[in-house]
Amino acid sequence: MGSRTALITGATGVVGRYLLKHLVQTGGWNIVAVSRRTPDVEGKYEHLAADLADPADCQRKLAPLRDVSHVFFAAYLEKPTPQEAVAANLGMLRNLVDAIEPASANLQHIHLVEGSKWYGSHLGPYKTPAKESDPRVSQTMFYYDQQDFLEERQRGRAWTWSAIRPHTICGFAVGNPMNLTMVIAVYAAICKELGLPLSHPGKPGNYHTLYQATDSALLSRAMVWMATSPQCANQAVNVTNGDLFRWSSLWPRIAQYFGMEAGPQRHINLEQFMADKAPVWERIVKKHGLQPNRFEEIAAWQFGDFVFSAQWDVVSDMVKARSVGWCEALDTEEMFLRLFGEFRQNKIIP
Repeated sequence: MGSRTALITGATGVVGRYLLKHLVQTGGWNIVAVSRRTPDVEGKYEHLAADLADPADCQRKLAPLRDVSHVFFAAYLEKPTPQEAVAANLGMLRNLVDAIEPASANLQHIHLVEGSKWYGSHLGPYKTPAKESDPRVSQTMFYYDQQDFLEERQRGRAWTWSAIRPHTICGFAVGNPMNLTMVIAVYAAICKELGLPLSHPGKPGNYHTLYQATDSALLSRAMVWMATSPQCANQAVNVTNGDLFRWSSLWPRIAQYFGMEAGPQRHINLEQFMADKAPVWERIVKKHGLQPNRFEEIAAWQFGDFVFSAQWDVVSDMVKARSVGWCEALDTEEMFLRLFGEFRQNKIIP
């Protein structure tokens, strides 16, 4: 075995899938991918179908691993209440660490994926630009519990931890609950099939507020960089594409890309609008010879409603990232258009 062995949880998600691809393509890593489904990523790695929510299954599947040096925790369980989310997501992290830490003498680092909900971006108007040093919000949030667990567990140990805080992660992963790119792409395909213009479906204020996003591929590079950079040890860092945008400027470009008219901005509840659109999607799939992804798994309309309902600026401060050496940036408009092109090339959308 080589000196670096990465264990990736959530390896089929919009974060883990891109991280797995990045490490496979980079080389120099032994890789263990942990997920319920087998990843659709080609290359050399070991896949383990371990249930992180089950302590016994974690011990059975993960404790035999003796050479893990870097853990990338990108697993996530959505739950109806914040309290249930804490129990589920903290439980998964604890079960993983309990299995890996005693077995892997070469454990060097545990990297945790958090997000801007740390700052209360989902609750209403909040202090922006949000800095890593800002105080926690009062509402229960499982990120706090996970990071507190790692901080406490790490004391006196040789390994270190780090946490990355992106916002609106954009990439492709079927069945992922938080994937805005697919929401927009499938929404556009449905509207075009029905002969409708592509109206921005958000609340009025959402159209003009400042917003940010994070490309999955950029995020994967930042995760590896943080996990292997001494200056990031035991630190949390915001990482986004590094630019800001308004939907009022970006939406017409998205409509143009899909060959559609940008309709008037009007608030559409996507979850309700899409409730009866499965037959329309099936028709689109047959007409264009697309991959047979189930309508229920291709996009999460509730998440789209969440993103398009924010009528306040969503901005993370990137000074700390720059000061510790992360300087990569990406034009978000180019990111969206590139991802739409990848979806088309892979026959996911028409």
